[in-house]
Amino acid sequence: MPARDGVDATRVILRSGPERTVGECLLATPSLAGLDSEDLITRADRGEIVDGDGRSVELGAPARLNTSVYLYRDLPDEPEIPFDLPILHLDDHIVVVDKPHFLATMPRGRHVTQTALVRLRRQLGTDLVSPAHRLDRLTAGVLLFTLRPEVRSRYQDLFAERRATKEYRALAPVRDDLMVTRTVADRIEKTAGDLRARVVEGEVNAISDITLIDGVAPGGGLGIYELRPFTGRTHQLRMHMAHLGVGIVGDPLYPNIRPDLAELPDQGDFSQPLRLIAHSLTFDDPLTGERRHFESTRSVADDLTPPNPPGLP
Repeated sequence: MPARDGVDATRVILRSGPERTVGECLLATPSLAGLDSEDLITRADRGEIVDGDGRSVELGAPARLNTSVYLYRDLPDEPEIPFDLPILHLDDHIVVVDKPHFLATMPRGRHVTQTALVRLRRQLGTDLVSPAHRLDRLTAGVLLFTLRPEVRSRYQDLFAERRATKEYRALAPVRDDLMVTRTVADRIEKTAGDLRARVVEGEVNAISDITLIDGVAPGGGLGIYELRPFTGRTHQLRMHMAHLGVGIVGDPLYPNIRPDLAELPDQGDFSQPLRLIAHSLTFDDPLTGERRHFESTRSVADDLTPPNPPGLP
């Protein structure tokens, strides 16, 4: 089904066999919590529940294990992210943005409309916008999207094959010996449902270079670090900084879980972001061969007070 107001239809994989109906499986799907049988019947009557070939699905038909069903879900009630999404570059093939903290790259879970993808689709008036890579919701900085399906894989391959060079900045406690670049290499794994990734024994799959580049920053005892990841594991830079004893300012997970920080955005308080920014992105354009370089206008030492603090108009 086509996107609706910038939001793609939800894909549901049926987890039961013919002993249950399609409707029963959908009602038992956690991500569709809140839908009732009457809602499903209404959507089915409008032709808004379809299979992978776009054909309408009969709710009373026996379910087929691991088949896909698509429908539009109700949008969650999300706090508005009070920061702009500046466009750094726009041409016929790509758009590069300077993503703010707290804005997810694309819809997932309770973050749907408050995502860079949906904002861009609405701003540019096209549902063909698609991310070539991702940034964590809490990380700000340079993020690249494609504008045409036929070029999407060419740009996605830049990241899958590690042909794009990414450089980050982080604000963290000063450790003078890190003025000499330190390489951290280990094995990181993340289990679904676990908030934090973990270092485990085994073959190295996560490598980062970390260098203190400025020992003078607001907040006494803090410095700005340059981070260069050579791999792209979940939470890799945050874990490697914590491993060196210089956890990034505002990190709700590393080195220790900070519920006080994690819960603030859901309360509409965006005053304490993770001080990590994707500072630059460099690559050879897969279509033209041109050398491309984009830099964020943001700094980890910026005053990031939202335009309208909680409780003020």
